[in-house]
Amino acid sequence: MNDLFVLFAAESWKPVLTALLLPPVPFLLLMLIGARLIVARRGLGWMLVLLGAALVWLGSCTGSARLLAQVALHPPPALTAEQLRALRAPTGTTAIIVLGGGMEPFAPEYGAANLQQHSLERLRYGIWLSRETGLPLAFSGGVGWAQPGAVPEARIAARIATNEFGRPLKWVEDQSRDTRENAARSVALLRAAGVRHIVLVTHGWHMPRALRAFKAAAGADIRIDAAPMGLARDTETPVLTWMPTTKGITDVRHVLREVLGRVAGA
Repeated sequence: MNDLFVLFAAESWKPVLTALLLPPVPFLLLMLIGARLIVARRGLGWMLVLLGAALVWLGSCTGSARLLAQVALHPPPALTAEQLRALRAPTGTTAIIVLGGGMEPFAPEYGAANLQQHSLERLRYGIWLSRETGLPLAFSGGVGWAQPGAVPEARIAARIATNEFGRPLKWVEDQSRDTRENAARSVALLRAAGVRHIVLVTHGWHMPRALRAFKAAAGADIRIDAAPMGLARDTETPVLTWMPTTKGITDVRHVLREVLGRVAGA
């Protein structure tokens, strides 16, 4: 499906179509259809309204997001202490790459462009991993389809890594606009630098799709290992995980967005 967007030069419409396909838009549409049918077909109309309301509720729960992720995504586990020790063995052909997760074109409090929360979390973990293992660090992220004309995300990450963490990036890939381009451009950059083993950093819910894209781009000559983060479990009581929250809405959208991305080949 991604190839169709490229064929018709409609890549800029991907964020709009994604927003329309993700909750709560389809559920609200279902409720509107049900409301329209109540006069002509009362039973069916009320059934659709109630179904839409139930889906809006479930689409706002962290419990739903967790269940969906386990069933549809199967995110890999975090690196173990043994795996970290193995990465400390100096080979000169291993590198860590962090995938961007969004940026703010201008943050007034800083007077400059900034990374969004997910992107900053990934960068922080990548820097921690680099310090723990001594491996060089790369960041991949350009300007998304929905933010034309903005500063490339990887340049913002490079500034923050140097100025705020004291850990300069060795490689900056600032042309990619989605996960598939992250993989193609980053692998080409690191292959040219002699890297033959990539440790991939992104959120757990994003890792399955990212890992698939990187393995496809790397072929047989570069090994790709997953270093997922953001895997901490909620500490709230079980009943609260089935109560609507803003975090629940966000988490469900993340999971379903990954499913859409997998189907679309993005």
